[in-house]
Amino acid sequence: MRDYPRIVVPPPGPRAQEVVRRDEAWTSSCYIKEYPLVVARGRGPMVEDVDGNRFLDFMAGIAVCSTGYGHPKVVAAVKDAADRFLHICGSDFYYEGMAALCERLARLAPGSSKKRVFLTNSGTEATEGAIKLARYATRRTAIIAFRGAFHGRSTGAVSLTSSKARQHAGFGPLLPDVHHVPFAYRYRCQWCATEAQCTRGCLDAIEKELFVRHLDPHDVAAIFVEPIQGEGGYIVPPPGYLRGLRDICDRYGILLVADEVQSGVGRTGKMWACDHEGVEPDILLTAKGLGSGMPIGAIVAKESVSTWESGSHGSTFGGNPVCCAAALATLDLVEDGLMANAVTMGARLRTGMESLAARHDCIGEVRGVGLMVGVEFVKDRRTREPAPDVVGKLVQGAFHRGLLLLGAGKSTLRLAPPLVVDEYDVDTALGMIDEELAVAGRESRAASLVGQQS
Repeated sequence: MRDYPRIVVPPPGPRAQEVVRRDEAWTSSCYIKEYPLVVARGRGPMVEDVDGNRFLDFMAGIAVCSTGYGHPKVVAAVKDAADRFLHICGSDFYYEGMAALCERLARLAPGSSKKRVFLTNSGTEATEGAIKLARYATRRTAIIAFRGAFHGRSTGAVSLTSSKARQHAGFGPLLPDVHHVPFAYRYRCQWCATEAQCTRGCLDAIEKELFVRHLDPHDVAAIFVEPIQGEGGYIVPPPGYLRGLRDICDRYGILLVADEVQSGVGRTGKMWACDHEGVEPDILLTAKGLGSGMPIGAIVAKESVSTWESGSHGSTFGGNPVCCAAALATLDLVEDGLMANAVTMGARLRTGMESLAARHDCIGEVRGVGLMVGVEFVKDRRTREPAPDVVGKLVQGAFHRGLLLLGAGKSTLRLAPPLVVDEYDVDTALGMIDEELAVAGRESRAASLVGQQS
């Protein structure tokens, strides 16, 4: 028996409440704060709060803590780098860690063409830089992105984001010449949701609708796509979809930009989600899990695309030496076993969730690759009406039981644990989700009975 999950005082406990009050008094009002988790420390997939409660983490700080909390190899690398020097600005000077990480990412990127790498502090910064690079390399201005996409919150990145209206509200005008098209969301596809196979309607809409009625394809600099849509609901497109986008880009000289900020660095069981389709993007973006929690991201571009001149882009902190050390240690761990573990544990997790779907009618679909799993909840399986309240109650109820979860999209539960989880962790999480759904089901039936009697 392990020492987690373990709730010793109903969260938030007294110490947590004190921190929450202080935070609410001084932090910006734009922060979301999903639930009152006040972290003190972590180990592997376990998070301990300031009151001694221990939680099993199945959201990994939004798919960031890829090697879990406090992995000794990552911590040792960070400490060693910090002992040497904290900063020198990689845009202007040289150090081994930056050169090594750029080489490593270039060699790990999909495809055989030579790549060049620009290091950033985050996924949002990587998106911003990729917008600039795509326009610079093509001398075109238009950008195509997808409904449900999330590429970040700064002005350029949020212009591509199409996740929630509140992320745009009050911030306009945003970046011009950005065009959104439907993503390959099979469960809710307007063309083939009820068909046995994908009919490629969403791909045809780009060429036969957008390019015919609205936008000359030769004005398009890039198509930005998440190979597996993250914030939009952990949506896995059907086989051949990424290849179809690659073909469209090749026909019109458009750059394909793969936003692997959430899906990359081994989370899907391969280094990049693109690798499952054998597709080589012109630009690949990574961050989140790359540094195991240290802030680092990257733009990995074909050398033929990386044509911007010296001084045309830069970053004071991007490629920080301590963050580079964390990223190199993370990549070692991912390649040395965690990527394979994502395959094994991901299959166990999906099989378990499919078993839960057989017992709980509110589960409409289970989907995912590796340890990037989405569970969509519905009010009725026939109509597929979203059930956001079910997800909200599940996330909150699980927190009070000792399981950390997050939602995504309209009514999807995202399961993105650290890549170090094992059979105990997966089975424990499944059991806790099952228990919480059973409670919700009993409450729903009781409420329905009361309504009928009144």
